[in-house]
Amino acid sequence: MTPLSDVTRFLEQHFPVALAEQWDNVGLLLGDRSRPVKAVMTCLTLSPDVAAEAVEQQAQLIVSHHPILFRPIQKITRDTPEGSVLLNLCSAGIAVYSPHTAYDSADAGINQQLAETIGLTNIAVLRPVVDHQNVQADSKSIAGAGRYGDLENARTLAELLPQLKGRLDVDTLSYAGDSSIEVRRLGIACGAAAEFMNDARQADCQALLTGEARFHAYVEARSLGMALIIAGHYATERPAVEKLAQTLSDNFPALNVWASHQETDPVRYL
Repeated sequence: MTPLSDVTRFLEQHFPVALAEQWDNVGLLLGDRSRPVKAVMTCLTLSPDVAAEAVEQQAQLIVSHHPILFRPIQKITRDTPEGSVLLNLCSAGIAVYSPHTAYDSADAGINQQLAETIGLTNIAVLRPVVDHQNVQADSKSIAGAGRYGDLENARTLAELLPQLKGRLDVDTLSYAGDSSIEVRRLGIACGAAAEFMNDARQADCQALLTGEARFHAYVEARSLGMALIIAGHYATERPAVEKLAQTLSDNFPALNVWASHQETDPVRYL
């Protein structure tokens, strides 16, 4: 079997902790690096049903994009859903690793994947890392938060939205902005990242795509004369969880790796 330390080292090399936001909680959050692993499950969020799948399928490691223990806790008991999940994982000997914003911002991370999926060209970073020395593998790497890039052809927001739905494989988008806005350059920020709107504006983007936003962000976009496009938190991040499972499988052939089959988008639409 493969030592857990080999897998965590691979994750740390590809998604350096130095790229994570200061408020984040990334890395190995539960488990013993010296333990062997033979089965690994990836997921977006470690909900009770997803944890139950890992226990049932006898995984030794869960790579959960969203971290457990995100905020300090004083008790781990079955009085809370999180406590029950943690106790079940401990009893089953399952470790948990979270790459979160380190994966978002890595040179081949979630935002880069999104930009490529949409077909942007001249892709660059919205918020470059300050110190690249210990983060980037070479001078061609583009590590940092968010992405922006040029559309192959400029188009109105009304023309762009249905194309984005197809590229992202979603049935519904919400947006703010005049449908006649001409979009030549698009900003990308996965998850809940409408705060990147000013970064996108400074990069001469006419629109920002993210996963979710509060009401005031829609108002801000409209007042700036920009478009804000909301594709859903799950839709902007779950495909990268599936890609990560494939990447781990390719690099560790001895491991049984899969993306959670139980996980679904908790948001429902009519």
